[in-house]
Amino acid sequence: MTTVAVLADIHGVLPALEAVLAEPDVQAADRIVLAGDIASGPQPVETLDVLAALGDRAVWVRGNADRELVEMARGQFDKQPPDAVSPWAGEQLRPDQVELLAGLPTTVTIGDVLFCHATPRDDEEMVLVDSPISRWAEVFSGLPDNVRTVVCGHTHMPFARQVDRRLVMNAGSVGMPYGAPGPSWALLTQDGVQLRRAPLDATKAAEQIVSASAYPGRAEWVDEYLLHTYSDTEALEAFRPRVEA
Repeated sequence: MTTVAVLADIHGVLPALEAVLAEPDVQAADRIVLAGDIASGPQPVETLDVLAALGDRAVWVRGNADRELVEMARGQFDKQPPDAVSPWAGEQLRPDQVELLAGLPTTVTIGDVLFCHATPRDDEEMVLVDSPISRWAEVFSGLPDNVRTVVCGHTHMPFARQVDRRLVMNAGSVGMPYGAPGPSWALLTQDGVQLRRAPLDATKAAEQIVSASAYPGRAEWVDEYLLHTYSDTEALEAFRPRVEA
């Protein structure tokens, strides 16, 4: 059985990424799956360079924010930006990094486990831990029977639940965790799945980003996403209107 560490929604937060990569079980993992929304944040270039240095151990999956970064970098994004940092981040990427993100798959299967960003069929579809079985059944309707576990991210809230004989796990978010402080990630071993959080000094991390990032809104960004943690209740209330959208 391959040991897999899952890092989702890093969002260009280098100190949080480094904290997770320093975890002994991440260092020992056979594969490190990057489950989308990798670079859209205050340190996009540095984040991609650190992950590229992982070489063949890294298994990349594209998220909606990665797709949007590519469109922004190429001048093809014609909608309202989802946040203030994304257009800036898209402008920072080197051409090779744009090509890297553009070529990523939206799903990867290892054994009987499928890794995606939001859902297997869509990179920004919203499904929540308390969504009814009927909603999950709709989302998984095209999956082959041999996929027994689905691992995702997108909502930044870690959870694990059963859905009609399948295990569904959300790895949470490395860079912008909701529900509790600290970068969240997941570990898959022959003994099952585990949801983890890495220790992080949020104040120190915020200082590192403010001093190292050139993003003009970096001070406000760290105030909202590093020095403050949205609760799971707040996140669910914000996401629920988008579930059926």
